[in-house]
Amino acid sequence: MFWKRKSKKKDGQEATDSAAEAVESTEEAEDTAEETTETAAGESDKATGAKETEDSKEEASDDSKTEEDVDSDADSEDSKESEESKEEDEKVTDLFADEGEEEGVTGPDPEGITRVRTAGTFEFGDEKFEIISNTWIVQADEDGVVVIDPAHDAEAVLEAIGERDIYLVACTNGYTPHIESAIKVAEEADAPVALHPREMRVWRRHHGAERRPEIEVEGEGALDVGDLHIDVLGLPGTSPGSVGYYISSLGVVFTGDVIRNGEPGMVGDTYIDYTTQLASIGENLLTLPPQTRLLPDRGPATTSKAEGKNFDTWI
Repeated sequence: MFWKRKSKKKDGQEATDSAAEAVESTEEAEDTAEETTETAAGESDKATGAKETEDSKEEASDDSKTEEDVDSDADSEDSKESEESKEEDEKVTDLFADEGEEEGVTGPDPEGITRVRTAGTFEFGDEKFEIISNTWIVQADEDGVVVIDPAHDAEAVLEAIGERDIYLVACTNGYTPHIESAIKVAEEADAPVALHPREMRVWRRHHGAERRPEIEVEGEGALDVGDLHIDVLGLPGTSPGSVGYYISSLGVVFTGDVIRNGEPGMVGDTYIDYTTQLASIGENLLTLPPQTRLLPDRGPATTSKAEGKNFDTWI
């Protein structure tokens, strides 16, 4: 493992002039009268024919425009429906997009990620909250894994890991849903724990000062673990040292509590620093490729694209 800082156009039908042709008469007087009458009639027919031609052109133009508009509207509607269908298909195929809150293990998915949901009590200030938290297990290579945010039940996490080695225990911040089982899981394989240094005070409240995290992570840093390159994203707001773990090769970020499906994450029932939290989301998560999966500490998975559509309503 290596840790580093990163310093149709339609053709209109042509009009045909209609003119009456004089019928020759044997009598000159009648011939002259008829010629005069026919000439007047011819002029009238020309005018009528021209008007009919103009009307025909306008109708053809209107028909053409209407058909083009209909085609354009239909294409636009088809495109919108196709995009919505694609997004729905992507959501359905994501194992972690389910809305359930039951304890248990889901996965691994095609990227080698497993979710373990465990139940526990989160104490914040004078309040207690009964919650279901997500712990993420990521296959780093054929032999070992990275564990992210080991929550309430170490035994459930270790059972999901099985015989695989544990290379790293990575915590997104120091609240108990993210660190509660960190030491027990890490000690199983003598693995290091990673945490932002500004989370040490919260860590000590739960684990004391005897066992400190071995790796101090910060935004713009990176970790190489097994076959994985993990970028550390600074995501302050819910706490001063909150981070996300971005694995671009898998198209996924483990976001902790900074964002959840459809909303900014809360600590208990409170926003700690909402302005900073929104800045973290907008600058460091929504700027990632649109289909990047966001895997939070609670609730279902979401994507950068989906939450980008929600962002303006949060400001």
